[in-house]
Amino acid sequence: MEPITRRNKIVAALKKNKTPVSASVLAKKLHVSRQIIVGDIALIRATGIDITATPKGYILTVEESIDERYIKKIACAHKAEETKKELYAIVDNGGELLDVIVEHPIYGELKGQLNISSRYDADLFLEKISKSQAYLLSALTQGIHLHTIACKDESVFERISEQLSAERLLYQA
Repeated sequence: MEPITRRNKIVAALKKNKTPVSASVLAKKLHVSRQIIVGDIALIRATGIDITATPKGYILTVEESIDERYIKKIACAHKAEETKKELYAIVDNGGELLDVIVEHPIYGELKGQLNISSRYDADLFLEKISKSQAYLLSALTQGIHLHTIACKDESVFERISEQLSAERLLYQA
């Protein structure tokens, strides 16, 4: 298979999937090595297509993908020990937590891809934080952070916002 054809197939596979696709899965599907896929991803990015590497694999950014969900950002502020309550409030009400964004005084906007859409995903994320002894990005900003949330429609987003507000997890300036 020609390299350009393979790269087009990679982009098509990423557009088709709303969840991350690992380099190993793409390599197996296209009968090449994982390293070839990593190189292809770099070349695809160089053409201007925005592909994000997540712990679960590659995903097109929301702007690049064909996504008909209602997507909006929300400002939150809470202590690290309240993260589970925040994650559950979002996924239990039908939302998918796409990312976390903080504003760093030196580096500007820092973003971490999350792609959490269930309690199972939330628990895996929390377990990874615990085992790695890593800090949440919001630790850099005294708990203040943004999330991009995807859901079926605006009413689902409003339900999520209401629960986060009731739990006192929204940022209040």
